[in-house]
Amino acid sequence: MSETWTFVCTTAELLPGEMKVAFDEVTGTPIAVFNLDGMFYALEDQCTHEDFELSAGHFDAASGQVECVLHGAKFDVREGTALCAPAYEPVAKFPVKVEDGAVFTRDDR
Repeated sequence: MSETWTFVCTTAELLPGEMKVAFDEVTGTPIAVFNLDGMFYALEDQCTHEDFELSAGHFDAASGQVECVLHGAKFDVREGTALCAPAYEPVAKFPVKVEDGAVFTRDDR
């Protein structure tokens, strides 16, 4: 578990409907950070169906879902919940904090 917060970007660099990937400074875990209507959410950047990065897929800000480009599995960016086959397991969700216009996340497992 990492106690160290990893800088992702400034809030101006991650507008509503956008996502960015950061790598946890301690664990090296790839983390996708989503701006959903001004709220920030972070998920492990790895589909639970097959080892493939979610950030390569489509983030649908209207529904709050990210779709894995490999086989079409969809996940709720707020909770990491798997929404359809072929994925059945949720994606790991990580904390996000915003301080002084900067977005941070960390692998808290």
